Amino acid sequence: MSKEQLLEEILTEEVVAKNHELILYNDDFNTFDYVIETLVRVCKHDELQAEQCAFIVHYNGKCTVKTGAYEKLIPMCVALQNAGLSAEIE
Repeated sequence: MSKEQLLEEILTEEVVAKNHELILYNDDFNTFDYVIETLVRVCKHDELQAEQCAFIVHYNGKCTVKTGAYEKLIPMCVALQNAGLSAEIE
């Protein structure tokens, strides 16, 4: 395999690996502050990003809170669910 073919394969794998989204859904149980704190802790958002996601979830019913490789999103999704939030990977 040539260097060009290898590089093309690696770049293709990187693009494919970043197609997944971690979606957070609205609920009537958790407070804004709790959702914000959880996004900061689990998804490593800064306060402003977490706050914006919380408002988007509240008004739109859902929000993509993280994108990336499926394998990297799984532990975050599980952590959000274990924290009592409704989340899934698409």
